[in-house]
Amino acid sequence: MGNKSRPSVNKRRKEAARREKKQAKLERMATRARDKQVKPAGEGEDPDIAGIVPGPQPLPEEMRDLAAEDEER
Repeated sequence: MGNKSRPSVNKRRKEAARREKKQAKLERMATRARDKQVKPAGEGEDPDIAGIVPGPQPLPEEMRDLAAEDEER
């Protein structure tokens, strides 16, 4: 009959771990929400696409020479 107390102790440990995990998750969510408010989206220009205009792009320098040779033939 003395074995009855063990499962409730384990249950309390699980519940405490669950509460801690939920609290940590709420803190992470709050941090992300604060970061989104501080950092505005679309600030500046993306350096990867800086200077690119819509439409056909000019040929690179090395390709211009090859294109000129093809036109001469």
